[in-house]
Amino acid sequence: MDFTFTNEQIAFRDSVSRFLMSEVAPDTLREIWETDGGRSPELRRMMAAQGLTVLAVPEAEGGLGLGDIDWALMTQELGYYAIPDSLADAAYVGAGLLAGLPGDNAVRATWLPRIADGSCRIAVGHPVNPWVADAALADLLLLAHPVQNGIELHALTRDAVEVIPQASIDGSRRLAQVRWDPCSASRVADGQTGRALWEEALDRGAVNVAGQLVGLAQRMVDISVDYVAQRKQFGKPIGSFQAVKHHLADVVTKIEFARPVLYQAAYALAHGGTHRALLASHAKLACADAAWNAARKGIQVHGAMGYTWEVDLQMYAKRAWALDAAWGDRAFHKDRLAGALLGESAPLGPLASFNNNMDS
Repeated sequence: MDFTFTNEQIAFRDSVSRFLMSEVAPDTLREIWETDGGRSPELRRMMAAQGLTVLAVPEAEGGLGLGDIDWALMTQELGYYAIPDSLADAAYVGAGLLAGLPGDNAVRATWLPRIADGSCRIAVGHPVNPWVADAALADLLLLAHPVQNGIELHALTRDAVEVIPQASIDGSRRLAQVRWDPCSASRVADGQTGRALWEEALDRGAVNVAGQLVGLAQRMVDISVDYVAQRKQFGKPIGSFQAVKHHLADVVTKIEFARPVLYQAAYALAHGGTHRALLASHAKLACADAAWNAARKGIQVHGAMGYTWEVDLQMYAKRAWALDAAWGDRAFHKDRLAGALLGESAPLGPLASFNNNMDS
């Protein structure tokens, strides 16, 4: 497997990074957190103008038709800057769900072009998530309805559901319990077809969150390195103390081990790998562990003041803690790993590590 990104992919990632660096500085992030909606319509318009909403939309509906590997780079940038927006939920996970519908489906034909031009918000309610992100702000909600032969996919507008807000430790994460009544008019995929769509959405959602967690981990370690280089004790920067170096080196090691796992999962998603679910769960666990450690060690080297509102670190730590349970908590993904690794068809044995079927 080749994890070397093309020059075009790297250039696009760098352009996204420069854009978010200028538009989502920590002070801007604080201001958006303190608004009632936790969102900036102007930021969403600018992201659409930069082409960030068209990536996963098929070319037939006005998009670029890019895939999971491109998004593995994109989501890291969204995490690094902790963007106060559910862009990836709509333009990646939601767009993927709609793109899985037949080409002549009316819901697909109506909403994919709107995702591409940035004129709508999509909320995705998967059974693994107890609350739906951005449900109160969404123009369209894609919701799951378990039935005897699978899981149906339903599409409803905001006025067709009841939304009960739920507080989050992340000031820009808008969660809600959604109450609704499934009917034939809202159903866009039956139980059997919907099951496949929702299973892919789960893996895509997990990889989406994993990418953001790696980006958050990198941002927190960067913030911590800057702090320990400036903070002095006994006349020396505390970053020169060996114990502090060890804390941050541990975080960097976890990030470096998590990134290849993320890329392997994205590769399996893009190529329909037979062990896609296993790799997606592995990515979520590895990236969540990196972000969790970055937050804990970052707060520790800040002398616990990293919890306070005045320090930038706390915003990225809170986002990491919130995303840790999104699209399946650790228990859920460990159970999926156990089922894959301990089952009768588990890829175990001396030759399994070199078996290319893991990714095909």
